[in-house]
Amino acid sequence: MSELGLGLQSDKRPHEYAALAQRAEAAGFDVISVFHDLLFQPAIFPLLTIAASTERVRLGPAALNPSTLHPVELAGQAAALDLASGGRAYLGLVAGAWLDRLGLDERRPVERMREAVEIVRRLLAGDRSGYAGKHFALVPGSGLQYEPARKQIPLMIGTWRPRMAALAGELVADEVKIGGCANPDMVRLMREWIGNDQVGIVVGAVTVVAEDGAAAREHARREVEMYLEVVGGLDPTIKGPPPLENFTIAGTPPEVAEQVRRLFDAGVKRVEFGTPQGIDTAAGVELLCDRVLPLLR
Repeated sequence: MSELGLGLQSDKRPHEYAALAQRAEAAGFDVISVFHDLLFQPAIFPLLTIAASTERVRLGPAALNPSTLHPVELAGQAAALDLASGGRAYLGLVAGAWLDRLGLDERRPVERMREAVEIVRRLLAGDRSGYAGKHFALVPGSGLQYEPARKQIPLMIGTWRPRMAALAGELVADEVKIGGCANPDMVRLMREWIGNDQVGIVVGAVTVVAEDGAAAREHARREVEMYLEVVGGLDPTIKGPPPLENFTIAGTPPEVAEQVRRLFDAGVKRVEFGTPQGIDTAAGVELLCDRVLPLLR
């Protein structure tokens, strides 16, 4: 079944997260994600606020990384959110972006991800046998000092790379997210890379919906600049300058709905409408709820 999600940047006040989440849940959104971009608010803060303000939507970070957070912290944050939300959390993991600004070692991201996922799964399952990897370790006897709501929490791995996608297929992650992508051709290629039809594909991109389609696309062009620095050269299906429509979801409500349909037709499980949603976030979310979702349900 196709799903629709809302992806929020972590730059807001608590009451804003609550209001946006409640509006999205009432309109029928399936998932609310919060970004964990470097030097923005840690995603766990808005996610806990959203958990307390909603009853049905699934929610999680898009995404945490095992370079700035040890797997013990990843497991702890996921378990805490799952408790706070009554078992509605997912854990989003990614190799990480902009890590060079911190002087962190970015080598062997696939190996690091494999070890991080193993430790997280062991901790949630109550396995205290310990772990000794090349990057991370747990002394035997180490384990969570409280009972998690669930012993397994859905896992989403974010990537544009074939080896990380193959790892997600091998580990049977619940989802792979192509962050910053709105290109159906990339979705089809990702399906080949994953090599496991049990793993769903999620795409999320800068979204701007407005009554004036040209104004929406121009605003999206400005908003996507910080992400194009990371993803602009990662799509091997594109030759030459990256077209705006392959990295943003933008236009009038009917135009946005049509763009989403093409992504679903390519095999996407969920489309996440990413920040800023509109020329003004509150107005954009209103248009998504009132004018876009009814065209897709």
